[in-house]
Amino acid sequence: MRHLACRTILAAGLLAAAFAHADYTPPAAVAQSAVGAYEAGRLDEAAQLFERAARAGNRLAQFNLAMMLFRKEAVEREPDAAWRWLRRAAGAGLAQAQFNLALLYDHGSGVAKSLTTAAEWYRRAAEQGHTEAQVNLATMYFVGQGVPKDSSAAARWYLAAARAGHAGAQYIVASMYETGEGLAPDAALAERWYAQAALQGDPAARAKYEELRARHDGIGQQDH
Repeated sequence: MRHLACRTILAAGLLAAAFAHADYTPPAAVAQSAVGAYEAGRLDEAAQLFERAARAGNRLAQFNLAMMLFRKEAVEREPDAAWRWLRRAAGAGLAQAQFNLALLYDHGSGVAKSLTTAAEWYRRAAEQGHTEAQVNLATMYFVGQGVPKDSSAAARWYLAAARAGHAGAQYIVASMYETGEGLAPDAALAERWYAQAALQGDPAARAKYEELRARHDGIGQQDH
């Protein structure tokens, strides 16, 4: 009889677990519902759903909740909740969260200003292909803030952003090829990158491209 009772209890437990599982909603689905609520203007509902998914470990929900708190679109019920959710999303590897956290340390917004810490979070986001993080990290290397001054490292990150289509980085890369700072001088590559930035509507890049073309054409005519 004891064995039968045990089997009955076990069956009841499995049945209860099955019902509990049926009610389970994956955190990603909860986060998606939160996005829908946010886009519909139901901010309180969105915040509640983002928090539910965030506490379940969804890093996108953690980031979105942090942004809502920073923008005062949700009530911050715990001290520094916005910063802590952003830090959790960044620590979980979300590139946009890492970039935003770097910005806070870069500007000393809500946290003690630390260019060294900012550079580290920019680097983490940059390594994941975040172009703005690549540009900001490159600039820190270029001027020597938060990291040792290193024109070659600056050029490497500017190039990464330029190849991803960042017009400002394309202009800077062109200038570095033109002047030989951080990159070996190469007039043809300078011309190419100025042209890329010009195609995106950068008037200064167009002027430099036309200047280099005129110079190149002038040299070609002299050779003949």
